[in-house]
Amino acid sequence: AQAVPRPPTACRLSPPAHRAAQEAAAMPIKGLKKKVAAKGKKQMLKFTVDCQQPSDDNIIEPKDLEKFFNNRIKVEGKTGNLGDKVTVSREKAKIHVSAEAPFSKRYLKYLSKKYLKMQQLRDFLRVVAPNKTSYELRYFNINEDNEEE
Repeated sequence: AQAVPRPPTACRLSPPAHRAAQEAAAMPIKGLKKKVAAKGKKQMLKFTVDCQQPSDDNIIEPKDLEKFFNNRIKVEGKTGNLGDKVTVSREKAKIHVSAEAPFSKRYLKYLSKKYLKMQQLRDFLRVVAPNKTSYELRYFNINEDNEEE
């Protein structure tokens, strides 16, 4: 008459306490909501690059800058991956870039400067922000030297 040992149970809690522990584990922690569910309409950002002054003097071609943007803008680390996320359009001497949320205005300035450097115009033109959503290509002021004479 040897006693048969009971198989060990995984949880030592009584059945009602065990059920409460399982429900607590399934409940989400307050304050930790998933951000994915909150995504609805994507925020579109619109920027413009105005190259009116240099294009009037036939120094720069706005269509070339537009083509440069199309070829060089990176989406998720890849060039030529614009898809629906970024659109580049041109109206006369203004280039409009509209993009989905993670896109910086500073990146447009960087690309504009890169284009000017490629055209060897970086010594004559600069990229200035007249307002929050646009850049302008302007000449450096070289009139200041004449005033001293």
